[in-house]
Amino acid sequence: MAAKIITVAQQKGGAGKTTLAAHLAVAYTAMKKRVVAVDIDPQQSLSRWYGLRQEWMDGLPAGVLVSAIEGWRARAEVERAAAGHDVVIIDSPPHAETEARIAIRAADLVVVPVQPSPMDVWATRPTLELAAAEKVPALLVFNRVPARAKLTEAMEGEAKQLGAKIARARLGNRVAFAAALAEGKAVGESQPRGRAAQEIAALAKEILRAAR
Repeated sequence: MAAKIITVAQQKGGAGKTTLAAHLAVAYTAMKKRVVAVDIDPQQSLSRWYGLRQEWMDGLPAGVLVSAIEGWRARAEVERAAAGHDVVIIDSPPHAETEARIAIRAADLVVVPVQPSPMDVWATRPTLELAAAEKVPALLVFNRVPARAKLTEAMEGEAKQLGAKIARARLGNRVAFAAALAEGKAVGESQPRGRAAQEIAALAKEILRAAR
């Protein structure tokens, strides 16, 4: 079976792109998938998390492989990785249209994290337009969702006006996501029975279905 290639993209910084990529990667390993994450974000936050993960695993297999490369090499690296894995996750750079376009072009699905605020939703338009131009389906994921349901519902209405397909699964505004990454883990490992782990597991399954 061919690998599913999922690009996490958002040209607006601070949306939780890398956090989402790391948690998805571990969630898929928990589903017994062979996973590689390609880090083409110049900040290399995903690669730094992977370094912490290797220290935490203390010589044991980390479960997920993270490969840090420059964006122009993404296509060749993704093709190589897809040959030996079930899921390839690309953490694409913000504010870099050329490299983001390469990452999106290589994908079966573009996952676009967004916080439920007007500015964040409006700033998502360039990423959705880029995916549409490359004829790659996009799935918008509401991240850091507060308890105020009315605000999120209003922002869903704004997102629909952009023509976005919105994931049913949402990620709450939970410290657990960042705390797990600081230890080289994911929430499914640090708090396996917690609400954050349940949210990631549900989202991971929904994304895999959408990438078919």
